[in-house]
Amino acid sequence: MKDLAETFEYLKQFLTDERLSKIEHFSQESSDFILPVMDDVYQFRNAAAIIRSVEACAFHKVIAMEEENVFNPNLTVTKGAETWVEVEKVPKNIASLQNIKDRGYKILAVSLEKNAVMLPDYEITEPIALVFGTELKGVSQEVIDFADETLAIPMYGLTKSFNVSVAAGICMYELKQKLMRSGIDYKLNDQKRLEMKLRWAVNSIKSGKEILAKYRKDHNIQ
Repeated sequence: MKDLAETFEYLKQFLTDERLSKIEHFSQESSDFILPVMDDVYQFRNAAAIIRSVEACAFHKVIAMEEENVFNPNLTVTKGAETWVEVEKVPKNIASLQNIKDRGYKILAVSLEKNAVMLPDYEITEPIALVFGTELKGVSQEVIDFADETLAIPMYGLTKSFNVSVAAGICMYELKQKLMRSGIDYKLNDQKRLEMKLRWAVNSIKSGKEILAKYRKDHNIQ
């Protein structure tokens, strides 16, 4: 923790006052209580729109499970959200889902199968990994079978599904509101927040990764 704090203090000199103010302010609301997981989602516009919605709700991490497709957001659509959102890419398999579960997340697939709970009725009691599927096939059956629960968005018209990026936006926003009303301590702890601020600082600085690497080398920080 001390090394993180000292490293962040060092990087501050490379940030404008405006950027540093943004990092300090917006990091306070950041949370990993809801973890969006992409089940082989590949359409670049959808990927970008999902990243944007995730950042707007201050859930600053996405896990992309990749098999046939690559999760590759279109940077003209993200409006800079990729600076703030960490994308962790993992293989699409049960082992990856188990790893997420082992981190303390309930696996919640967005699907009508398995007696899905409707989004307005869902009560948050623990961290959730929310899995979204592809545009054509939705969440894969192996993920649905592994999931602890399924979640669905109510439909009121003839169309029976939302575009995946729209569905992600609706879920992120609604779950954010539920957390804010819940009394749950859903925000990042001090160490996680500092780690995120450090990553944001590096992403905000030209040659930030190189500057960070040199600092760590000079100070024998792993």
